[in-house]
Amino acid sequence: MADGKFREDLFYRLNVFTLHLPPLRERKEDIPAMVDHFLKKSAKPVEISSMALQMLMAYSWPGNVRELQNTIERAAVICEDSFIEPQHLPISITGAFDTNQHDAIPTLPANAPIDERLAEIEKNMIIEALRKTGGVQVRATELLGINQRSLWHRIKKHNIDVKSIKNNKF
Repeated sequence: MADGKFREDLFYRLNVFTLHLPPLRERKEDIPAMVDHFLKKSAKPVEISSMALQMLMAYSWPGNVRELQNTIERAAVICEDSFIEPQHLPISITGAFDTNQHDAIPTLPANAPIDERLAEIEKNMIIEALRKTGGVQVRATELLGINQRSLWHRIKKHNIDVKSIKNNKF
């Protein structure tokens, strides 16, 4: 409007209701539902492993929902069978993960209920953050983007032994 490229009267006519939609990186809890939606639209029936989903949830998504959609479509096309694994995801997403550490983490089958899958993803993300910070919970909260009370509650909910992580025994 200030540059004269958009009519001021038209702007005020269209600006009746403002809807703020935060970027995907601020609403990671929406990612599993979006992934399921994109997979249902896939040409072939495809599912995603919990580890691959965890990686998607840990990524910052600078390209927002469109980047997520493109990532899922690409992975669905290149996966050999009907199961998307971490190796089907771009290196920009998987590069932040040390896959050797994750090999020991048990994963649920893709047909497990979504609440169980989300709980496992949350637990694995907390464990990974605690490993990266040497078990220092204050630093882990910074990595996870949550407050200390929330982390304490989630550690208790998932029965995570922080002492064993601090001693590198986990």
